[in-house]
Amino acid sequence: MGDRLRAVLPSVFSVFLALAVCWVFIALTRDAETATGAYLQMLRGGLGDWAQYFESERITVLTRPLGEAAIKAALLLLTGLSVTVAFKVGLFNIGAQGQMLVGALAAAVAGAQLQLPAVLHIPVAILAACVAGGMWALIAAGLKLARGVHEVISTIMLNWVAVSLVDNWLSVGPLRAGAGTNLSTTGTAEIATSAQLPRLLGEMSRLHLGFPLALAVALAIWVWLSRLRSGFETRAVGLGSEAARAAGIPVVRRTAQAMGLAGALAGMAGAVLVLGTEYRYPGGLGAPYGFDGIAISLIGGNHPLGVALSALFFGALRAGGTRMQLLGVHKSYPELIQGLALLFVAGRLVWLSLLRPRKVAPVAPTRQPEASPEVPRA
Repeated sequence: MGDRLRAVLPSVFSVFLALAVCWVFIALTRDAETATGAYLQMLRGGLGDWAQYFESERITVLTRPLGEAAIKAALLLLTGLSVTVAFKVGLFNIGAQGQMLVGALAAAVAGAQLQLPAVLHIPVAILAACVAGGMWALIAAGLKLARGVHEVISTIMLNWVAVSLVDNWLSVGPLRAGAGTNLSTTGTAEIATSAQLPRLLGEMSRLHLGFPLALAVALAIWVWLSRLRSGFETRAVGLGSEAARAAGIPVVRRTAQAMGLAGALAGMAGAVLVLGTEYRYPGGLGAPYGFDGIAISLIGGNHPLGVALSALFFGALRAGGTRMQLLGVHKSYPELIQGLALLFVAGRLVWLSLLRPRKVAPVAPTRQPEASPEVPRA
């Protein structure tokens, strides 16, 4: 078995085991027929109702579910890449949620306050989100490099600082829609039409430009890490900072660059959410896509292309989760599947030990008994 296949199989086995365990949960609490039906509804909600399409030939029964799956996959992909890039330099970025919050707010403000043509307005709003997310991540990088503060501690704390700053003050205070008036609203003003990400299929689906943008970013990250010198140096720092420093690699610069890029990717996820579906910063973003990015990255093996596949798969499951409610099954089951898959991936050494080729001990040749010497007769 090849090394690449052996590296991928633990994640695949973990996902299938999580699916099986959750099916058993539903079957035990309800019955096997309901469990199977709920899974079928989840697939129809994420991949389209193909049976209904062949009967009615209504294309919207395919485009709408696929569009919802792609929207969620784009957010999971960008936050997953944020965690992956930090991993490559040896840092554990748990702060993608906070970086996404500040990026979403920056995109909302740029989208609402600036008056630009669409060809400029959309890139400027996305760039504002990337800069905000990157600067927020560089706070943790600076603490790590200057004072040795562990990034797990600093990024967790910065998450709650971002929640207090954005959700509990700016979006309900000075930056809320109608600030200074008697309007009782939360969240920022709606962005201009020129800042909205265009829908790729018109009224047939909510699929917007954010999905191909996220895929392009994943491809660019893969090329950077595998083909460019700076990407090689980034991976070298992650494998061993002292050895990289001895080889002449600028460890501090590569660490700061990777963490800043990780924050920018999470900020871009916030921009995609605001510019693509919300069209303003609401009172709170709700779904913790930043934390979900940790699971997506680990299940994807911390490889940009693996993260993309993981995001597509779980984006489809989460888009179809709402249809499970038709059979009385809670819509959060896709999150449970994702969490269990992450738990099983954490037991990666168990999978690798099972996949390790067994060496067959050579069988020792049997020795023929020596013939006893004949006793001479008297």
